[in-house]
Amino acid sequence: MRRYFVDQNILNSISSYTSKLLRKNFGKGPKSCQTTVNHKFVVLYIRGFISPMEEVLISQGQTNQVTKARNVIINQVLEELTGVIQVSLNSEVEYYYHDWNFPNNTGNIIYVLNEEIRNENINSMIDNSLLEQEVARISELVQKVPDNINIYPVSSTIYLVGRIGILVPIEKALINKGFKDELLFTKDSLEKSYFHRYGKFKDIFKSDIKDIFIDWNTKEDKSLMAFILGN
Repeated sequence: MRRYFVDQNILNSISSYTSKLLRKNFGKGPKSCQTTVNHKFVVLYIRGFISPMEEVLISQGQTNQVTKARNVIINQVLEELTGVIQVSLNSEVEYYYHDWNFPNNTGNIIYVLNEEIRNENINSMIDNSLLEQEVARISELVQKVPDNINIYPVSSTIYLVGRIGILVPIEKALINKGFKDELLFTKDSLEKSYFHRYGKFKDIFKSDIKDIFIDWNTKEDKSLMAFILGN
């Protein structure tokens, strides 16, 4: 594990490059992009990134079509950005996650590095066991209690929650039959609605919850959640 301070100029450079890549590939850049690095994670919080065409489709209830089209392009963007992350932080990328909250016009990109970079010591200001219990409770309502839940305080306003072992047999069967995209579209809307509606996270964090992002690595049966708190 390496312990060192990541210069803010490096983080600003990653944010700027990400905005340029999005503008290049989508024809519109975000209003803001903020990069935070801690533990094994590079977290990019993006605001103001819906194109006029996407806005029309979303207003007509075509959110799945927007998500599918965006995924095709964003995966190319993230592959290119991976190289920049690795060079900038001198660390290999193991995997990346991304998710978009269209009602809030926000997005989240998370890179998982192959080693820890302790950019700053963040002492969790919450009871981690309460957060684990609540994540387990909501997860069970939708599918099953995860085999493992891990809490990562990345900053005072960003908490990541890793879940391992969340797929039930029928989901694994659908993935093996080639229905991964359809499954993820369903999980995306269902899980988010449950976590937003029924989660007691405001009480746990003692703060407003600006965003909850969720993405999955179905190959390894993992999921990573990001809670973005109010200041």
